Parts: sequence; structure tokens; C-alpha cells
Amino acid sequence: MLDPRLIRESPELVRAAIAKKHLKVDLDAALGADTAWRAQLHEVEQLRSVQKAANAAMAALAKGSPEFSAKVAEMKAVSSRVKEREAGLKAAEEKCREAMLALPNLPHSSVPDGATPEQNIVYSAHGDTSAVGPNAVPHWDVPGFARLFDFERGAKVTGAGFPFFVGEGARIVRALINFFLEEAARAGYVEVSPPILVNAASATATGQLPDKEGQMYETTPDRLFAIPTGEVPLTNFYREEILEAAALPVYRCAYTPCFRREAGSYGKDVRGLNRVHQFDKVELLKWVDPATSYDELERLRADAEALLQKLEIPYRVLLMCGGELGFAQSKKYDLEVWAAGQRRWLEVSSCSNFEAFQARRAQIRFRSRDTGRAELVHTLNGSGLAVPRVLAAIIENNLEADGRVRIPAALVPYFGKSHLSFA
Repeated sequence: MLDPRLIRESPELVRAAIAKKHLKVDLDAALGADTAWRAQLHEVEQLRSVQKAANAAMAALAKGSPEFSAKVAEMKAVSSRVKEREAGLKAAEEKCREAMLALPNLPHSSVPDGATPEQNIVYSAHGDTSAVGPNAVPHWDVPGFARLFDFERGAKVTGAGFPFFVGEGARIVRALINFFLEEAARAGYVEVSPPILVNAASATATGQLPDKEGQMYETTPDRLFAIPTGEVPLTNFYREEILEAAALPVYRCAYTPCFRREAGSYGKDVRGLNRVHQFDKVELLKWVDPATSYDELERLRADAEALLQKLEIPYRVLLMCGGELGFAQSKKYDLEVWAAGQRRWLEVSSCSNFEAFQARRAQIRFRSRDTGRAELVHTLNGSGLAVPRVLAAIIENNLEADGRVRIPAALVPYFGKSHLSFA
């Protein structure tokens, strides 16, 4: 959520920021709702002041006197008006909050202009894409792929995009998760095992609601949401709490399954492991002092990159343009791996700074050393990493002539073997 004072005092700045993200948002409706709420609040406060003055006057009058009786009648009339106006005030406040929640975060000044993926900037590139995958084919075309990654039976049990991972397929997934978690621990992140269902308040705090209802799985009648990312429960760990400045920065990591409906996704880009509805991911999350948040973003990106370097996967880093930023993000880097069989890049991590946007919605604050006042933290998160596409790249890049897949050296201690076999 944006600072309401910023919206009131600098609406054109907010309007320009929304335009940079290429989003259709009714800022005027939010401004109107805010004005209406504040006008009703002023009226209620005036009535409460009259009520308070009448109470004080009654205390000085003799009970049963004509003056006292007149004040009682006046008080009843004022009390009735206060109750009536308070009901309207509550409705106006809720309407204003809903309008404010629909406003996206502002992009950072360093975010490039642009509306399409082609306008993202290649920030850096690592590894030689021409030197990998001499035997490469798309991973779903590897002989025996369906033995380890059974999409057909998964579709029977649940639906499309919910595969079974079998035998060495399950083992390599577990190896990647453990590798990611151990590397995160070495980088200073404390592991958390969070709930994978969250309530609407948690989804609202991180910006999934009211922006991404159509992408989440929802339970009834409890109205709990299967998490689309570990970011949601992790961020809410400190919701409505005040941290001490000395505790910052706080680093956490978590492995979770993630669930996304991916409504409207189709075509070659969703084949095999490229896009599934349930997938495993390790999340990296930070709560930091606002003064250091952009330095922390660069460190977060470096932590995610280090995993790809150790897995020997060619990759590139994209600085996302305004139109490719998410609803809640101020700045974002995407990490993409090279999949030699498909001859294309696959996104495996997004590293983002949300500044105070999520913290304001969640009321996550810290006690300032300078002022002693509670101020909003900045939140950051990144994938470290998402398993399916990393696995797809490993299979395609390291497929050998005999049909086995060479396991990167850093992963061998976790997998227990030097090769993955589909036989």
C-alpha cells in the first residue's frame, strides 16, 4: 500500500508511476474515496466534540433542573447523529481502503521504461550457451522421461500440470531442495518451515489480493489460499509487529511447494517442466532498514546467482522494465537459465525490492535508533531457486550420448550419484 499522504499531495507523481507500469488503475476513484472518508471523519469528530462539551456542561448542572433536562435532550439528539454518521464513516473508510489497496507500488527511478519482455535490459550474462548440450533435446523428448516425471498419471489423479516425480526423479528434486537450503544457510538465511495455506489477510499483505485472485487456489468454506510462493507466509511472519533496529536485517529462507493456477497459459512454453501448477521452490526473504534496502537487493541477487554458478548452468540477469514489474514490486531482477534442448531462456528466480509497500499493508515496523518511533521496514524476496526449470536446464544441458544426465559436481553429494538415469 502506498503512503496516503503521497497520494493526496503528489497525485501526478503516482499517476506517472502507474503509467510506467502500464497498468489500468483508477487513481481518481481512490482520491475521491479518500476525500469522502476524510470529510465524514471531520464531521464525526466535530459531533464528538459537541458531545464532549455537552457532557461537561451537564456535570455542572443540577439534576432535574430545566437546563439539565434540555441538555439531556440535546445529548440524545447528538448521540443519534453520531451513531448514524459513524455507520457511514465505517463504510466510507472500507471503500477508501479498498481503493487504496488497488493502487500498485511505485517503480524505482532506476527501472527502465518499457511495456514488453523485449524491453527488459540484459544486466549481465554468464556462461557459454554454445558450449553446452551437444546431445540436447527438449527434456520431455528424452527417452524414458515419463518414467521419472509422470504427467499422465498426475493428470488422472489431480489434473494437468500436477506430475508425479518417481524414483530418481523424486530423488533429484529432493537433492536440489537440500542443496538450495544448505547454500542459503551458508549465506546467513535462517530456515523456516511455514504453513502452505494462508488466510486472506496474509495474501492481502503481500499484494496477492486484490491483484491475483485468479491465479490462486482457494479452499471453501474456510477461504484459505494455497500459497503461490513462500514469500506469502514468510513475509507475514512479522505482521503487526515492531522489530528492534538492532535486529535488522533479518534473513529467512523456506522450502515450500507452490501452487498456481496459471490460467490462460498454453503452447510450447508450458510443456514438460516449464510450467506446472504445483512446484517446489526455496524462497529467500529479507526485512531490512530502508536506508540499506537497495544494497540488500544486490546481495540477494548475488545469493541467487551463486546457486546457478555452482550448478554450472549458463544464465543471464534481466533488469525488468516498468511494464514487466509486478503489482507490488519497486524493482526486480529476473534470473534466466539456458535450456539447450529448447534453445531458450527459462526464468528460475525473481529478486525484488518492495520497499515499504508490503510492510504498510502488513504493519511490519522497526524502532528507529534516531527517533525512537516505529517506522516501516522494507521487504525483499527472491527465489533461491525454483526447482522445475532448473531441473529442465540440467537435463537438457548435461544430456550425454548414452541417455544419462551428468549431475553438476556441487549437487553430487546431495544426489549421491554422478549421473541421472532414465532407464
